[in-house]
Amino acid sequence: MRYVSRRLLHAIFLLLAVSFFSFALLQLAPGDFFDEMRLNPQISQHTVETIRAEYGLDRPLPVRYERWLLSMLKGDMGYSVASRSRVAPLLRVRARNTLLLSGTATLLAWIVALPIGVWSAEKRGTWGDRAGSAATSAILTVPDLLLFVALLLLAVRTGWFPTGGMMSPGADGENFWGEARDVAFHLALPALGLAVAMLPMLVRHVRSAMIDALESPFLRAARGHGIPRGRLLFRYALPAASNPLISLLGFSVATMLSTSMLAEVVLSWPGLGPLLVESIFSRDVYVVVAVVMLSSVLLVLGNLLADLLLFASDPRIRTE
Repeated sequence: MRYVSRRLLHAIFLLLAVSFFSFALLQLAPGDFFDEMRLNPQISQHTVETIRAEYGLDRPLPVRYERWLLSMLKGDMGYSVASRSRVAPLLRVRARNTLLLSGTATLLAWIVALPIGVWSAEKRGTWGDRAGSAATSAILTVPDLLLFVALLLLAVRTGWFPTGGMMSPGADGENFWGEARDVAFHLALPALGLAVAMLPMLVRHVRSAMIDALESPFLRAARGHGIPRGRLLFRYALPAASNPLISLLGFSVATMLSTSMLAEVVLSWPGLGPLLVESIFSRDVYVVVAVVMLSSVLLVLGNLLADLLLFASDPRIRTE
């Protein structure tokens, strides 16, 4: 409990710092949502200032931050000027879609990366290992934006995948399995793109951790006792290499979230990415801060989960 409480305390202080600096930077940036109204000669400046006062935008920065923080604690997450509604309902559906995409892509990337990384470590120095390293290096050189644009072009030219959205028109009236099948069909292309973008990093880390584990004395002794290859790799070597991989899990959550927003914009997936872009262009500050905070919370939770898994799997950490 002391370990968990210390990690939670660090997470709370980190989130408070992120919230303050994000809120301050966005509030101190020049311009706001009402700039276009000021350019309209039919709207007087007094009217614009009155509307700003109704939303509390004329108050000092500490007062605005305090009001926003209280709304965060209540679960409202501020008020969207562009949508004229609370931010929480806007984010609820978008965050669910982003988590669905990120979770599916992360699971797919790890399922593919683990066997490839283990095989590459066991076959290190061979032509297969060199070919795999060349392939991962080639994928790493491709920018994520170019990869997603290429996948969008593939969908447009071939018609194999839908070019946007989460469900087909009229699919809402189908049964549960019909809707799930339609969502999976729309999810396939962005999840595949995210998994491919993340795969080279995961394969290289798995390969490096497995090579270190295979060169340890106890595994050399196990190999000398004639333990079968498959059992040696997955029963002994992979658990021995789990610590850096568990730490990588928390980092991969952050990487996947940042990359997923780009994929959502390019491939028209209705997640947090398009909402963030729209809010930035319209200068809807509270929506932007809420998206940043939600991403920070997911990042902190990912790292906290990695820390707890390390605490559970490694007795050395529990002893320390």
